[in-house]
Amino acid sequence: MRIQKYISLTGYCSRRMTDKLIKEKRLTINGAAAVHNSEIYEGDEVLIDGCPIPEKGMPVYLALNKPPGITCTAQPDVLGNIIDFVSYPERVFPVGRLDKTSEGLILLTNDGDIVNKMMRSEHNHSKEYIVTVDKPVTENFLSRMAAGVEILGTVTKPCETSLISEYVFRIVLTQGLNRQIRRMSKELGYRVVRLRRVRIMNIKLGELQSGQYRHLKSDELEKLKELLG
Repeated sequence: MRIQKYISLTGYCSRRMTDKLIKEKRLTINGAAAVHNSEIYEGDEVLIDGCPIPEKGMPVYLALNKPPGITCTAQPDVLGNIIDFVSYPERVFPVGRLDKTSEGLILLTNDGDIVNKMMRSEHNHSKEYIVTVDKPVTENFLSRMAAGVEILGTVTKPCETSLISEYVFRIVLTQGLNRQIRRMSKELGYRVVRLRRVRIMNIKLGELQSGQYRHLKSDELEKLKELLG
């Protein structure tokens, strides 16, 4: 199998992170530096930084209420990275991203397979956000956000929007462009003051306090895997 899939199945890191390890020449196969899409065969010795890949432990699935200021990266040299912040006793990594200035629900796991399934945009997984802006929300603004806004050289997919209060609205997206909600709002003349993710597919933030994490419940995990196919 390809090196990216092999590493992700060990639970060490995601395929995207594996590509980074390859570029940094930290990954070797039988003593030779791995390259993009290297093939792994039975009996091959795969090392990271000259060491064997740690054996995969029990699967871990966490829901974290990320506070603002934490960066969603596993890179240890990034100050305020999410791994150091969570300080979980086993190696986990974040599923996707949430802007440094944003807050709310993000999942962390050591299950590379589930990460890869969730990262595939073609599955159109829904994510719900509560957004506070700098001026009153109008019906025109909500309808234009829902219809799609031109950003980053494309038009965003249609989405769901609804009014919560004068300056606050709810939006449900099925795509994850870079700083999408902030860019959409800016294009329509609004500035996002606070952005909080409250749901990823069937996983809800609920009453989880800022900076705290919890393990996914068995029924949540079962439903999540069902939705992922």
